[in-house]
Order: sequence, then C-alpha cells, then structure tokens
Amino acid sequence: MSHQGHHEVKEPVGWMDKPDTVKRLFTIFYVICAVLLASELLLLGAENAHPHPLEERMRFLVYPIYGFVSFWFLVLVAKPMRKLLIRSEDYYEQDGGDE
Repeated sequence: MSHQGHHEVKEPVGWMDKPDTVKRLFTIFYVICAVLLASELLLLGAENAHPHPLEERMRFLVYPIYGFVSFWFLVLVAKPMRKLLIRSEDYYEQDGGDE
C-alpha cells in the first residue's frame, strides 16, 4: 500500500531539529557578530605596528577584495572537483539494499 500524498510530521530527532535550540544558536551568532563589529569600530584608529604593504596602500579594500577573489577561486575549482568526486545516481543502491 502506497502513501504517496501523505507526509508524516516527524518528531525532532537531533539537537538541531528543535526550534528553540536553533533560535538560541542564531542569537549567539548575532551577539558574536555584534561584538566583532563593535570591536572593529572601537579599534579603527589603532595602528598596526607592522602592516602589510598592501594594507598601507589600499587600507580598507584589502580584505574585501581578498575574500572576493578567494571565494571566486573556490567556485571555479569546484566545477572540476565535481567531475572528480561525483557518484552515479544509484551509487548507494548497488549493494542490493533493504528494499
């Protein structure tokens, strides 16, 4: 007998399935972000004793550009990696599973 249109609501299994835990985790992340932003603003005038030459020339653009280029590189590397790591659709069903 098939239950195609019927979906059961499952009880939370793990600690990340509970909405209260997820809300608490996001609240912690937001607090950490706020503390880091506040510390960045407070330390804005503090001088680095030995700055990198790029930091001296570009000031605030070094890290955003570095992050963008790094992310762009990861996206480009992911395409060939997919061909190397991909498995067929029935990869897990080849063992003659339980069904």
